[in-house]
Amino acid sequence: MSAATVAHNAKRLPRAGVAKRLVARIGDGPAVIGGIGNANFDLWAAGHRARNFYMLGSMGLAIPIGLGVALAQPDRRVFVLEGDGSLLMQMGCLATVAARAPRNLAILILDNGTFQITGGQPTPAEQSGTDLVAVARACGLHRATWAADEAELDRLIDLCLIEDGPHAIGLKLDDSPPERQTERDPPQLRDRFMRGMGAKRDRTLG
Repeated sequence: MSAATVAHNAKRLPRAGVAKRLVARIGDGPAVIGGIGNANFDLWAAGHRARNFYMLGSMGLAIPIGLGVALAQPDRRVFVLEGDGSLLMQMGCLATVAARAPRNLAILILDNGTFQITGGQPTPAEQSGTDLVAVARACGLHRATWAADEAELDRLIDLCLIEDGPHAIGLKLDDSPPERQTERDPPQLRDRFMRGMGAKRDRTLG
């Protein structure tokens, strides 16, 4: 990613397509953490993977969870899908990621400018013109940039798979509704992810 990228000319992309593009390019090995609301709804709709984690009810904690996974399994690439509203709630996590500097972590900032699942209220960042990628860079994430379009998103995802991070990719998205919603069974979601990551094994008889 270009360290010189500050201003952006990113067009608004169809939100549901982002998760689909991501999982189609990364294969089975990397972990993907979907933040609360539409971020994990889109990940769910993109197709199940053993290493998907669908976060429910913990606004702003997708990046901290992704950081923990990246530190625990440093040889595995970890991608986080986090909405702009959730990032605003836990913006300090960007500085923590920069301080710990996990080379295998990539954050996709999904910026549609609204708190969409609570009624579509504009975020303070949208009202003030806050550039969330510039904030990430100011926190020390020097490999943070906006994806101008789908082709650049594909290129940046490929870079995240082969180059050391941490990375952050900003995406301007539309406010289209989710195609599906995640099944709300937290123990099952947790156990499925732990098994997919090799952190928990099925019990065997005998």
